[in-house]
Amino acid sequence: MQTATVPYKLIKKVKDDRFDEELLHQYDLLIQTGTKDFQIAVIDSKDNRILFLEDYAMSNVQSHTELLLALKDLFEAHALLKAGFWKGVKIGIKNNKFCQIPESLFVESSAINYLKLNVTVDESKEKIIFCKNFTGNTVTVFAVQDDLYSWLSSVYQNTSHLFFHQSAALIEGVLRQSNRNENPLYIYVDRFKLHVLSAENGKLIYYNQFTIKQFPDYVKYIMLVMNGLNMDQHNSKIILWGYIGKNSPHYREFAKYIRNVTFGERSNHLKFSYLFDEVQEHHFFDLYSLHLLKA
Repeated sequence: MQTATVPYKLIKKVKDDRFDEELLHQYDLLIQTGTKDFQIAVIDSKDNRILFLEDYAMSNVQSHTELLLALKDLFEAHALLKAGFWKGVKIGIKNNKFCQIPESLFVESSAINYLKLNVTVDESKEKIIFCKNFTGNTVTVFAVQDDLYSWLSSVYQNTSHLFFHQSAALIEGVLRQSNRNENPLYIYVDRFKLHVLSAENGKLIYYNQFTIKQFPDYVKYIMLVMNGLNMDQHNSKIILWGYIGKNSPHYREFAKYIRNVTFGERSNHLKFSYLFDEVQEHHFFDLYSLHLLKA
């Protein structure tokens, strides 16, 4: 008899002792989905304390249809995800169908035209959404599959819920954490993706994401951006977040080429109990930053 393969795997879970299922009405739920992973966080809105974190890998998922089925299975089996009493729900979308527009130039009726300049959009299967970055005065326009959007909207139809793009969360997080007296290059290493940002005097200078197929791609793209921004690989400061261990072979190889590397700190807008000490501080920066975004 053949055993069915579970489409998702729990990689990390942390639950604060303060978490109380009777208080969901004062908690914000953050969820973030990509093509190969899914994260959950619960924030107590009274003191911005993170109370719950889960990270799932979807390594066996090979298509959008399989991803949607896997998410539905996960939601059905999960004790919290389908609850309807949250104070609010923020949904982060991780994909490469996005663009950033200066808020002063943004025209809502032209949203799809901005996006079509950068990526191919299938209007019969994808919904166009935009969200604002209040710190950086930019608007992120992005596409999400209609079936995913409709299903998540139906799950939270009785709860205030908003869709955002991962890039908007990273931009907001970096601008909130950035030091106006410095101009480092900010790196977020995601699963199979590299995000590179630059900010100066509290304003976004550069953002892009790159698909990673093999490890040398990280260094190649970082050097490409540094050269374009006239940054020196030996002297310019690099702040690094994401899925890369401080003692990993990948990090040691990375540091051979980029000298001045510092791991980024946790988001300073959230409070963490000692139970989160097992989570490296530079992990989940995009998920934490999702909480900064508003309608």
